[in-house]
Amino acid sequence: MKSSVVSQLTFARIDLDAGLKSASAMTPEQIIDTIVQSGLRGRGGGAYPVGRKWSAAKEVHAQRKYIICNAAEGEPGSFKDRAILSGYAQLVFEGMTIAALAVGAERGIMYLRAEYAYMAGHLESVLAARRNAALLGKNICGLKGVHFDIRIQVGEGAYVCGQETALIEFLEGHRGEPRNRPPYPAVSGYRGFPTVVQNVETFAWVTCVLARGAAWFQSLGTPKSPGLKLFSVSGDCKRPGVYEFQLGLKVAELLRMVGGENVKGVQVGGASGLMIPKSQFGRRIAFEDLPYGGAVIIFGKERDMLEVAHNCLSFFTSESCGQCTPCREGTRKLLDGVERLQRGSCTSAYLDTLISLGESIRAASKCGLGQSSPQAFLSIAEHYRHELMGRRSSNG
Repeated sequence: MKSSVVSQLTFARIDLDAGLKSASAMTPEQIIDTIVQSGLRGRGGGAYPVGRKWSAAKEVHAQRKYIICNAAEGEPGSFKDRAILSGYAQLVFEGMTIAALAVGAERGIMYLRAEYAYMAGHLESVLAARRNAALLGKNICGLKGVHFDIRIQVGEGAYVCGQETALIEFLEGHRGEPRNRPPYPAVSGYRGFPTVVQNVETFAWVTCVLARGAAWFQSLGTPKSPGLKLFSVSGDCKRPGVYEFQLGLKVAELLRMVGGENVKGVQVGGASGLMIPKSQFGRRIAFEDLPYGGAVIIFGKERDMLEVAHNCLSFFTSESCGQCTPCREGTRKLLDGVERLQRGSCTSAYLDTLISLGESIRAASKCGLGQSSPQAFLSIAEHYRHELMGRRSSNG
């Protein structure tokens, strides 16, 4: 497996607008079929097949359709999308345009997280250049009657807006809260119209697939998780940064590449991900094994896993939108329990009760963000229980 830092990404070797030129010579069905054949899955936490989502949006007959780029990137430990927008924004906008050709959309929106507002000027200049080159606006790529343009809307700092339906609610001027599904956005999304929502990295890979072909992408990674993926690597390692790996990479291989050997644990997927102990470093980062949201946080031997669990739950407690009871109340109860563990006043039986509560939150929360909120605690409790309960004896 090969790795690369930001300046060595595959994105840097893709000819500008090669993907869009290829797509403009295809029918919408052929574009979608190319994406399906590539096996590309969304590069966010859900990993939903991109071609399937586009096909659902295309099949709906509607007066209007939308393409939305989710540039929320609110997951603690994730900064890869920021790197893409800084250096390869054209690939992202190109991917959005390819999606528009595929499903018949004329309008696109990039939701930009509040913390990335400083990039809005840069992104607007990229959009202006694409309009001047007839790659956005009216009759794009010389295709008569094919219109598509993109606007940028800056968020207000809500983590929950990383969830696609909460994001749509915000874009419509409402409080960012997840919707009930179905209907899914591909059928009824922004303003009730069919809407394709993908994250920054997914749209960039769409461009690469159309530029290099489905077979190229399918030849990389694993049969169930084809292709390449960007990872934000941070924590106790010698070489943190943004890396590109083929999916299927073992955790141990990643650690060797970033200089993070001989550590206590690796959190794959950011604060909402799983804590992987040293005994499981042979596991692979792929759809069929470990989820691959994109954030990898490395914890050295001196790190306190109880403190890690506390930090994660503090984050989710403050960022819960409060709409559903399991997430709103459950995360607070878990945080209270972790604080009891820190004081040394939590029994083994009560820890089991907390674990049961965490499993209930994961099963009953309304959206994926709430469902993933207890992940770190549950995996830490599973693999480092002796460390969590050790506080009892040390505090008397």
